Amino acid sequence: MRDLGAGFSYLLKGQRWVARHGKQYGFGLLPGLITLVLYAGALVVLALWGEDFVAWATPFADDWSSPWLGLFRGFLTAVLFALALLLAVLTFTAVTLLVGQPFYEALSESVDRDVSPDGTAPVSDLPLYKELWISARDSLRVLARAALWGALLFALGFIPVAGQTVVPLIGLFVTGFFLTEELTSVALQRRGVELRDRLALLRSRKTLIWGFGTPLALAFLVPFVAVFLMPGAVAGATLLARELRGEEIALGAEDPISASGV
Repeated sequence: MRDLGAGFSYLLKGQRWVARHGKQYGFGLLPGLITLVLYAGALVVLALWGEDFVAWATPFADDWSSPWLGLFRGFLTAVLFALALLLAVLTFTAVTLLVGQPFYEALSESVDRDVSPDGTAPVSDLPLYKELWISARDSLRVLARAALWGALLFALGFIPVAGQTVVPLIGLFVTGFFLTEELTSVALQRRGVELRDRLALLRSRKTLIWGFGTPLALAFLVPFVAVFLMPGAVAGATLLARELRGEEIALGAEDPISASGV
């Protein structure tokens, strides 16, 4: 339980950090706004033509009598849109981080320098194009894992009672874990930590990760909220990465913390 509270506190500390650094916050909003426009456009297209797509994909049902044809295709249309929303939540962070790689790298470095006792930050010696390639490659690998979890939870959702209560709760924790992996990857990739090692690091402190990522996943379900929380989420994830790596954190004389506690 202590780690759950500690994870949530890093989320709050990240939001406080960007609130005190308005310039970084402003730049950090741009990638989220760009991604939001792209995703909103895709969802509008799906809402307008999703029913037509389902009709095209299920020609075998054309001769079904009413009301079964309408119920069947209406259910599939609703499922398609629900899956699109789930995919949007799972991929929004990855796409936004990819779009805003230079912005978030600079923000994360600023957080590291600000909270480091010696005022320094780990710096990647890789060229930008290689960092973007590694980030995109790792994001696809993480999304593949998330998609497998999503398919499993979708299937479990048909279980009576549990599918409408327990399964959505599990889905929030799973989404929170993968969101945190994507966010901490900005700081950890700069430290040369490979994807396999990042996942092992996060699994070693799962309650800490859930405390950070699960409330964020819940907040990201609210339209537009993700855009405004992303800069603070990156800042908080940088602090979380330092905790996971056992690096000292000092948030100023009024709010000092160390890697051993919050």
